[in-house]
Amino acid sequence: MERNIIVTGAAGNLGRAVVSKFKREGYRVIALVEPESGDELEEADDVYEVDVTDEASVQDFAKEYQLQYGEVDAIGLLVGGFAMGDIENTGTEDLEKMIRLNFYSAFNMVKNFLPVMKKADFGNFLFVGARPALQPEDGKGVVAYALSKRMVEELANYVAEEAKGTRIRAHLFVPSIIDTPTNREAMPDSDFSLWVSPADIAEAMHYAVNNPALRNMTFKLYGGV
Repeated sequence: MERNIIVTGAAGNLGRAVVSKFKREGYRVIALVEPESGDELEEADDVYEVDVTDEASVQDFAKEYQLQYGEVDAIGLLVGGFAMGDIENTGTEDLEKMIRLNFYSAFNMVKNFLPVMKKADFGNFLFVGARPALQPEDGKGVVAYALSKRMVEELANYVAEEAKGTRIRAHLFVPSIIDTPTNREAMPDSDFSLWVSPADIAEAMHYAVNNPALRNMTFKLYGGV
């Protein structure tokens, strides 16, 4: 039986690692990329251009998905963004941008695919949180980012509550600093060996999906930082 995973933000550093891992493990990978981005993913089975921050776009994709594939084993909710700024230097526009990228991108997928999972009585939502959302001392300098990621973490809790008594699971993956070219460029003097690799996060996601004894887990992937 075909195992399906949808990966949003599939063209990003983490997205490519998740696509690669699940493809190697025999999953049919349906990758979502930003419209008109020109992003290509050779390892994915199918690629759709979907603005996951837009409710109507996700609704249209969900309908198409059900016609083409039916059930879904897992959804990696990887779209996101980052912004610096303490309270005094954060405006409502900054908040709105972070909430749109980090929260709406996850909420729209959950809203449209939770009914699909309920019908099948099975499925895994893979949320990406952030350590600054859990630890105020880390979040005070990235307020908009931390608040938006805190909303993602609470959404995972709400999904877990609504899915009680079913085989639907909501796992949360909380990295510290992900080892990406962008982060290396921004922090060139850091010890990159202490950071968390996208491949390690992908491994944790695959482990969570394939261990039914794990329910609604929070994976703190802090590396050595």
